[in-house]
Amino acid sequence: MAVPLEVIVTSDSSSQLWNTTVFDLHSGSSLISYRGGNSTSRTLTVLRGEFLLSAQLGKNFINAWEIQRKDQLQQKIVCPGVVTCITASPNGLFLAAGVNEAIYLWEVASGKLMSILTRHYQDVTCLKFTDDSSHFVSAGKDNLALVWSLSRLIQLDSNHTPEPCHVLSRHSLPITDLHCGLMGVQARIATASLDQTVKVWELSSGELLLSILFDVEIMSVTFDPCEYFLFCGGSDGNIFQVSLCSQVSFADHSGNQVFKGHRNQVTCLSVSMDGSLLLSGSHDETVRLWDIQSKQSIRCLTHKGPVTNAFIMAAPANMFVPDSRPAVPLPRFSRHVQTSEANSGVSEEVCVRLGLYTQSVFRDGENTKVRVAELEEEVQTLKKINKDLYDFSRELLAKPT
Repeated sequence: MAVPLEVIVTSDSSSQLWNTTVFDLHSGSSLISYRGGNSTSRTLTVLRGEFLLSAQLGKNFINAWEIQRKDQLQQKIVCPGVVTCITASPNGLFLAAGVNEAIYLWEVASGKLMSILTRHYQDVTCLKFTDDSSHFVSAGKDNLALVWSLSRLIQLDSNHTPEPCHVLSRHSLPITDLHCGLMGVQARIATASLDQTVKVWELSSGELLLSILFDVEIMSVTFDPCEYFLFCGGSDGNIFQVSLCSQVSFADHSGNQVFKGHRNQVTCLSVSMDGSLLLSGSHDETVRLWDIQSKQSIRCLTHKGPVTNAFIMAAPANMFVPDSRPAVPLPRFSRHVQTSEANSGVSEEVCVRLGLYTQSVFRDGENTKVRVAELEEEVQTLKKINKDLYDFSRELLAKPT
């Protein structure tokens, strides 16, 4: 059997047969099942393409499997409270988890707890990283969505309280889902809420770009890859498609703008890489695959309980290679932030994280001197060029006409 390019990953709350299942996107056949416990909504994530993580429903720990070893739990990450949501940075360097109203941020390579963010006033409901791993967004039952800069958090002194870059506070009821678009810091964010609205924001400025009012509570939201359309899952089982290129469709949620088939609230939405297929998970215990152009349901995957997670992703290279092993093993994750006093005996140095590796800056004094000399020489060259341009302009302006 040929290895699929894209797969469907789902979980439900019953855990009668499995915790998580991987399906072929185009045939619907079951490929892999991961056993052991069950998964809370918004907590299923893949780390570095090598580990599958999910939080145990109503418990204070995170289950971790090696992506190709479906029958063996590799580790349990114990947290100080019930885990409500999880996300991993696309570059695989950081893991963030919502624990009640706090956000825990770990460095994956060392397992070090980098920061505990306590800016939310009620439980955190969802977390998402940007595609360039530079920022992440948190949302909660306090009606707030917060934009966090990762570079600020990892460089911040432990004596200072971390603050978000932007506070998105235009919702009047708890936020149920959020989605980050592409383009890194230039991305757009969509937030869905029980106040029956979906709002689109600009990540870099925190500015509200668009607010769409529906007739029902919205439980899930996603963009298509090109961000032409917004898909919103309602509490009545309908999925609304909104064009972001035309204002005509904003008020039209009937007829060919609605995907109909689910009998209960739609809690998960995901779009395939080519933008032609929409995946939805619902509390009616089904996952449906839709053709976006025709709005027709082309496949229905029945589960044993309300669906808690469902998404489409590119198949990791190691998922179907039984003998493969992760390049870097998963460390033991710390439960406490290390204070500056605890590290007083360690020499100070600045670390730059590139890919999966860590390199130290200013460790080699000789290389540093050479680099400083090169930069000083470049500055002098630029100053000369600037002076020549100034003299030329002055002569040109002083020349009689």
